[in-house]
Amino acid sequence: MNDSEIKSLGPLLIGPDPADPRLTRSIEGVDQDASAVTTTVVMERPMTLFLNGREIVTMMTVGDYPEYLAVGYLVNQNMLGAEDEITGVDVDDETETVVVRTARETDFEDKLAKKTLTSGCAQGTVFGDVMEGFEAARLPENVPLRTSWLYALTKAINTTPSLYLEAGAIHGCVLCQGDRPLVYFEDVGRHNAVDKIAGYMFLEGLGAEDKILYTTGRLTSEMVIKTVSMGIPILISRSGFTAWGVELARSANLTLVGRARGKRFVALAGESRIQFDGDPETVADEPRHLQRKSARP
Repeated sequence: MNDSEIKSLGPLLIGPDPADPRLTRSIEGVDQDASAVTTTVVMERPMTLFLNGREIVTMMTVGDYPEYLAVGYLVNQNMLGAEDEITGVDVDDETETVVVRTARETDFEDKLAKKTLTSGCAQGTVFGDVMEGFEAARLPENVPLRTSWLYALTKAINTTPSLYLEAGAIHGCVLCQGDRPLVYFEDVGRHNAVDKIAGYMFLEGLGAEDKILYTTGRLTSEMVIKTVSMGIPILISRSGFTAWGVELARSANLTLVGRARGKRFVALAGESRIQFDGDPETVADEPRHLQRKSARP
């Protein structure tokens, strides 16, 4: 998919569907005044991933776009590469499984034997060496981030109908180009949301070199490693940083922008890409309903 095709497809190529009845449910309870309340909560269900007949992992997910989640997980674990041909992705809702099939045989016994529990929500797991290939990664310098794009993206993403606005308790990741959001996925863990982005890019042949990744979650080492592995040079979040995430971003020349809310943001890595062309005084503060929901689980 090239840039001209992207421009012809409208605002979002794919995005959240808060009206999907499979993704949320209503639950009755009481509030602080002992009054009866009914609130909307997101669903959480297991999905077991197989690669060519080998069981890889069982993950907790909201349940939408399982094909992108499965392929993206394998891509971000270095179990699938650009040379791999996917011959099929079979999803079985009844058994809660997804099977990814490739043209070549795969064998990941050594990688499966070494697991690292990540800091992501819903207990993300990384197989093998989490730093595999990272130390040699160096993202290109000639990719700008205009502050006018940053302000426009933040506003557009925050006003897009989403499960977060409907029910909270969920994370989102958005692939952007310039001042335009392209692909918006949500899930109970931010690692799942970014894996959906990776899966979409792999299956649709979408390039990474001129893209921006926006996440609602913390800028941890895991998020930095996945973003760099995907080849995306700019990572933005409405949340904060971890020290190792900043260190890794600096080593790979990743532009790392956090606490992006309204007119405010902080950049702790890759600041040389930022072009200060936007006037903060013309940008409104973040709406109060988003401020109240800013502490995501």
